[in-house]
Amino acid sequence: MTIPSLAARAAELRAGHASAEEVVGEAIARHERSDERLGAYKYFDAPTAMREAKAADEVLRSAREGGTTAPPLTGIPVSVKDVYGVTGMPTYAGTAKRLPVNPWSRDAWLVKRLRAAGAVIMGKTHTVECAYGGVGFNPHWGTPRNPWDAEVPRIPGGSSCGAGVSLWERSADIAIGSDTGGSIRIPAAFTGVVGHKTTKGRWPTDGVVQLSSTFDTVGALTRTVADSVYFFGSVDPRWGEPDLLLDALETTSVDGMRIGMPECTIWEACQADIRDILESALEELEGAGGRLQRIVGTILDDAVDHYMNEGIGKAECHAFLHTQLPDWVDLLHPTVGSRLNDPRSLDGDAYRGALAKQRRMVALAEALFTEVDVVVLPTNLITAPPVAQISDDLTGYGEVNFATLRPTCAINLLELCAATLPVGLDASGMPVGLQIVGRRGDDESLLGVALAVEKVLGTGAQRLGTPPVMAELDGTA
Repeated sequence: MTIPSLAARAAELRAGHASAEEVVGEAIARHERSDERLGAYKYFDAPTAMREAKAADEVLRSAREGGTTAPPLTGIPVSVKDVYGVTGMPTYAGTAKRLPVNPWSRDAWLVKRLRAAGAVIMGKTHTVECAYGGVGFNPHWGTPRNPWDAEVPRIPGGSSCGAGVSLWERSADIAIGSDTGGSIRIPAAFTGVVGHKTTKGRWPTDGVVQLSSTFDTVGALTRTVADSVYFFGSVDPRWGEPDLLLDALETTSVDGMRIGMPECTIWEACQADIRDILESALEELEGAGGRLQRIVGTILDDAVDHYMNEGIGKAECHAFLHTQLPDWVDLLHPTVGSRLNDPRSLDGDAYRGALAKQRRMVALAEALFTEVDVVVLPTNLITAPPVAQISDDLTGYGEVNFATLRPTCAINLLELCAATLPVGLDASGMPVGLQIVGRRGDDESLLGVALAVEKVLGTGAQRLGTPPVMAELDGTA
């Protein structure tokens, strides 16, 4: 079954060729058929979604009759990571119990933007506890199943671990996530979809359960880059009309594009079969006129080291929990709680020194783009491992967590923007993501590059096919 793009879906709804009730009703039906197998959601609210769909149809009908245009996401189903406040829905943030109603049951900033654009909120997708980890494992509520292995339950990547799964389930056309060290890009890569990490500060994180005030960003996973552009243009305050952004980016071409491949240990650590897939994709881009060139990538390795070892995010997460949610600290599972031990004080010289060094590194990151337009990296270094491999082994969990964060966390520390695209399946039949990194604050140009790359390589569905679990559920296996 061909899934329409966001632009096509919106056009059908605006023209009256489809109704929001039909679109949302099908999303609900897909969830009901798939939930037992995939487990993407912590909280799914079908009755409210249908009420919102009926209201969306009234907006669409009124716009048609009045000769006006309905908001760009009117009637589009959206899943929201369970770290966002959503009016009328509980927030757990992956923890063992529900967070206080205020402020975590009021719409976060990005949710407000979605509602203003007309979107229908389907429910809250699972997250790693406190969003603190890239594996996607949640021992309290269950780990969503990666749909690319029908035989063995594998991790979906985290911390937005239900987000990419909800897109393949087709209970959502947009999946809202958050990205502190890779938590949008990691699950996007592991589940074979697109993820865009916005520049730090581009969008407010108001109403989102904090992990790190220094590194937290908000954004979305989508099925294609074109969908990501449509979403961005719909909710970004500078645009508000996706067609304007799509038109502005359509002229970006791979031909003549300067693509930097940094010499760094991130590439060296990449699993051999995954690296082969990535290099093959880059050769295709060269064949389309892209100019691939080696650049010095030392700052990326330095940024990984600083992110993983200087404890900025750890200190900020620990302080947030102890001041805002002290009753939750003792409930943390060891996979999270043990990694929050012995944090630096926010008032201490070590923390302040780490922040000062991070600011200096942000300033130096511009040098990555002296001779290139974008930088490319792997998004996932390893095949998504079986859940059983990490569920009862803290050492194994830690090793996998480091491997998931290593290719992405430097981008957060350096306050750059990045997008990941699915480019193939590894030797185990699991998705591989190519990470495209752009300058700080240059999200539109990044999306333009990613869109041009997608035109050359094809969409995830074209390049990867259908996940085996979905084929089984759809009866097409």
